[in-house]
Amino acid sequence: MNELFLNNYVIVYLFSEAALFLIALYAFFKDISILRFWDFNSFSSKQLKLEKQSYLLSTIATFIFTLKLTLLIYFVYMIDSLSIIIPGAMCGAGVISADKYGMTLLFVKLITIFTFLLFLTLNNLDIKAKNYPLLKFKSWVLLAGILLIFLETYLDISYLFNIDLSVPVSCCSALFGNLEGANPLPFGLDIKMLLILYYTLFVSIILSLLLDNKLLTAITLLLFGVISYYAVVYFFGTYIYELPTHKCPFCMMQKEYHYIGYFVWGTLFSALFFGLIWVIIGLLKYESRTLKYITVITLCMFVFICSAYVLYYYFKNGVFL
Repeated sequence: MNELFLNNYVIVYLFSEAALFLIALYAFFKDISILRFWDFNSFSSKQLKLEKQSYLLSTIATFIFTLKLTLLIYFVYMIDSLSIIIPGAMCGAGVISADKYGMTLLFVKLITIFTFLLFLTLNNLDIKAKNYPLLKFKSWVLLAGILLIFLETYLDISYLFNIDLSVPVSCCSALFGNLEGANPLPFGLDIKMLLILYYTLFVSIILSLLLDNKLLTAITLLLFGVISYYAVVYFFGTYIYELPTHKCPFCMMQKEYHYIGYFVWGTLFSALFFGLIWVIIGLLKYESRTLKYITVITLCMFVFICSAYVLYYYFKNGVFL
């Protein structure tokens, strides 16, 4: 048996995920019955039962979303703690890259949280209407979220089972450094052009939100997400570490850096998620100023945190890295 399964952090994590899997399995069958038999124009006892099931599912979805969000933070903390027992790993970067399932698992976790957040938004709009116009659509969204949980459970087991404690993994310097002079940035960009794109896309998102342009908002948000990842890893992160050669998206979540990474990545993904949900409900002919404001606030917080580290370092040392 893999020694990782005897680790206390892993045991707590897997127990929580197993409990969520069972809850999701129950919700799966209830959701399927709603998709198959829902008829708002019916006054039968079966329809009344389905309406009660719909309210129950919204409660279950709220619980799953809350626990999934908590477990995502715990998962990042867990993989960071495992770096002390996995040879070669210096932080969560080495641990998550220890086998082919790690990064896929992390991506699926983010998509799962986004899906449930979308369901909760749609559900809030649906229950305010008189005839549940979004019930079928939100039920399909919920079904997608449940299936993602099933996939995530498979990836959880596959990821942890395939970590070989006898084989050294790559550290973050090897994973994110400029090995052999190769340019790690996308599209052949250099740091200067990366930063120009970063701030240009930031302004573009704000303007597209103010103009209520859904298509432009979606495009700029997705591009900003990609550019921001590289900007944080290869530029802003070096100011957090105050070391030009230290390029890692995980180390900034450690105590030595005051866990600032959780706020950096948290504000970025919050802006992306809420912004894209605003776009989706807009395409469904619904509007939400709250979602728009949350997107703007979290986006500004993300850019402010990143920029503040650069300015602080400059005023402290009189030079840029």
